[in-house]
Amino acid sequence: MRGIQVSSYVSGPADLTVTNLPSPIPQPDQYLIAIHATATNFFDLLQIRGRYQHQPPLPWISGSEFSGIILSTPSSNPNPHFKKGDKVFGAAQGGYATEICAKEEALRPVPKGWSFVDAAGLMVTAPTSYAALVTRAGVKKGDYVLIHAAAGGVGLAAVQVAKAFGAIVIATAGSKRKLEVAKGYGADYCIDYNKPKWEEEVKKLTSKGRGVDIVFDPVGMVNTSLKCTAWNGRIVVIGFAAGNIEKVAMNRVLLKNVSLVGLHWGMYAKEEVETVGVVWKGLFDLMDQGKFRGTVYGDKQFTGLESVGEALGMLGRRETWGKVVVAVPQGGESKL
Repeated sequence: MRGIQVSSYVSGPADLTVTNLPSPIPQPDQYLIAIHATATNFFDLLQIRGRYQHQPPLPWISGSEFSGIILSTPSSNPNPHFKKGDKVFGAAQGGYATEICAKEEALRPVPKGWSFVDAAGLMVTAPTSYAALVTRAGVKKGDYVLIHAAAGGVGLAAVQVAKAFGAIVIATAGSKRKLEVAKGYGADYCIDYNKPKWEEEVKKLTSKGRGVDIVFDPVGMVNTSLKCTAWNGRIVVIGFAAGNIEKVAMNRVLLKNVSLVGLHWGMYAKEEVETVGVVWKGLFDLMDQGKFRGTVYGDKQFTGLESVGEALGMLGRRETWGKVVVAVPQGGESKL
């Protein structure tokens, strides 16, 4: 097989190289999958530099999210959920390769009618956004929902989930193109959060200027968002894409009766495994109803593992929107 193996930490994605490697040998509880598309993530950039909280021992193959076709089923399981030839998507260490091993719980079936490229970017962003809005914030019809970084992977997923539940979506982003993308995915209103006093503009869009019911924050904008949050509002902390962990003015949380909650989707598999199935069922229902579609960056196409470095570079420079996915040709060397 071919893959991007990290034998020593690199300074950036431009230093990544594709090499020929032995095919992985699955453990008794693992599937072997031929990868047809692989998705990029910010944590990949941290991991190749040795700065991520989960660092596998060197050497290792970079990447995580993928989609592809089952080549073999677990030898220890006489009745596996998936069979040889099934199309799946999932996440496991080693997504930047032509083959990967993964356990059953790390896989889901490719939705009917979806391409490998669209499915490759589902595993991380889609359940994060659904769990944040539905499980944690209890989104309902008529809610005003403020979604920050709405043109990002989790942002576009959140826009679709909120709209599917009947909410009014106010999307923020930092460029005209990204605001256009958010609008194209269903946002009712779009605001550039680089503008001074954007919070006042948000309040004016809500009923009687009372503010938003829910704030979806993957950036680190809790303090500024409190200025436009309604009484009994819910703020869901998804991450800190801005790079700084905020110190929140807790008096504002108290005065507005605000619920401030976090969402660590990755820990649900350990701490609340029963919710994982509920979230995925909800997402697949939305897909079946045509209310949730792929969020793949479409302004430029990436084909072949050799283009992973460029894709990660653009992601790191914030030159993209949605999920940046690389198609991985099978049956020989991948080509640009």
